[in-house]
Amino acid sequence: MIENLRGIHETVNYKEYSNIRLYDNTEAENYPAHWHTPLEIIMPLSNAYSIVCNTHRYELRPGDIMLICPGVIHALEAPKFGRRIIFQAELPMFHEIRELESILTLLNPTFIITPESFPVIHEQFNHSMLDILKEYNKDLPLTETMIYSKLLEIFALIGRNHTERASSMDSTNINQKKYAEKFIYICNYISSHCTEELTLEEVASLVGFSKYHFARLFKQFANISFYKYVNKKRIATAETLLINHQLSITEVAMRSGFSSPSAFIRMFKIMKSCTPTEFRKMYIDS
Repeated sequence: MIENLRGIHETVNYKEYSNIRLYDNTEAENYPAHWHTPLEIIMPLSNAYSIVCNTHRYELRPGDIMLICPGVIHALEAPKFGRRIIFQAELPMFHEIRELESILTLLNPTFIITPESFPVIHEQFNHSMLDILKEYNKDLPLTETMIYSKLLEIFALIGRNHTERASSMDSTNINQKKYAEKFIYICNYISSHCTEELTLEEVASLVGFSKYHFARLFKQFANISFYKYVNKKRIATAETLLINHQLSITEVAMRSGFSSPSAFIRMFKIMKSCTPTEFRKMYIDS
């Protein structure tokens, strides 16, 4: 399945004149640790499938669905018999949609949908993946457009389900639509200003909350604390900068919004399970 691998960097062979690729995969073959620029969605159809991301192993059952974000190093382990959909798509236009940009951040680095964890949307997601498989095999005009429309539906399902679940936990009964709008706005604001000094008080004031109330609500929405979310965005910025070998680690730390190289290195290792130097070597050597 991996056709072009240099080091650990996979260059995906997309379907002709498109930015998508789908494998109806039955190969009893393991794939080594690798990364690529497209999003990857994996859904076993028969038998289980094992995926290793960083140091975490995930066992997917038939019907379970896993999203692996761009740039995430992962390895795949197949049983002797089985079938699974492995779908890859570039997402440049999705980042231009402000709501989707925030949802994609919440999914990083991986996101798993099972009947138990997401009973409301799992069946719809499952059907959407099967629709993508059928559409891909038809090879008709505008196939890519139809598939991207399905992908947009999938992200909308995830985003709405997430905001509904998060807002339902708020005891102040904030209007659901206003709740989602406020926190999508905040996530976008953090994305744009993460390299600057951001304080909980400052960001809370943007949506009219006390810092204590805002901290609790933000964690409900993002599933992590405000400061962890800020650091997550800073590390994502640092990953892009590290690929430029002309920038020193100190320059990368400062441009990413960290107060010192030591703070940057410590946080990078916590989030990526390797040092910035090790990360740079993996990606540049590939």
